[in-house]
Amino acid sequence: MDYQKEKMRDKKTYAIIGAAMEVHRELGCGFLEAVYQEALGIEFTDKEIPFKAKPEIMIEYKGKPLKKKYEPDFTCYDDVIVEIKAMAKLSSNEHAQIINYLKASKIEVGLLINFGSKSLEYKRFVYDPQIKNINHYPQITQITQIKLTDQDKDHG
Repeated sequence: MDYQKEKMRDKKTYAIIGAAMEVHRELGCGFLEAVYQEALGIEFTDKEIPFKAKPEIMIEYKGKPLKKKYEPDFTCYDDVIVEIKAMAKLSSNEHAQIINYLKASKIEVGLLINFGSKSLEYKRFVYDPQIKNINHYPQITQITQIKLTDQDKDHG
């Protein structure tokens, strides 16, 4: 990836995470995922972040489309997949879910955002389809996790 393209993606993911922080600041933890999804859609609109809710992603097997399709929570800017959760703790299952969304969509950047803990959590995944590990999963070239503490919320 070239520097300018990555810099633009950082601005995009920064804006998306900022919207998620605002939702978490307003609602806190404890709601169902659907509540956060609706609130985040409102926040994306307010912040003028272009998005599609529940876009269908086609899955192929040996070059043939399957009837089953993936539906991530959002795509933003047409090139960032956003998957939200409302869980006490994320597991490798949620990581695999977003990795598979990236792989199926051929989109390179994904955000996994968890509203379920006291502090907002997110992980940024960057997928390079040219690199695969021995389990045939796409290589994640960057993972970032940040927890927003209550103290940080007061200054954000």
